[in-house]
Amino acid sequence: MKKSLSHISSDFPIESLKRLWELSNKKKYPKYLFLTLCLNLIVAPALYAANADSFTRFQAYALGLLGIVTLSFSIYLFVVMFQPEKF
Repeated sequence: MKKSLSHISSDFPIESLKRLWELSNKKKYPKYLFLTLCLNLIVAPALYAANADSFTRFQAYALGLLGIVTLSFSIYLFVVMFQPEKF
């Protein structure tokens, strides 16, 4: 039985977020993107606080996201190098 977005209740945010999380069981990329953006909400303010004189807020968020993507890509390449039979 397929669930659709019309089943999401208007109770914000707990029930809606729980149902969205359940709907995305088969699709992993939206989860990864969501978790990356949440991690960026932690990294970017710390980066901005450390360099408030030299970076704008937008640059801090962009650099935080770039750092997260670079770290993820390097971990992926490390796994591919040592376990090539999976890919």
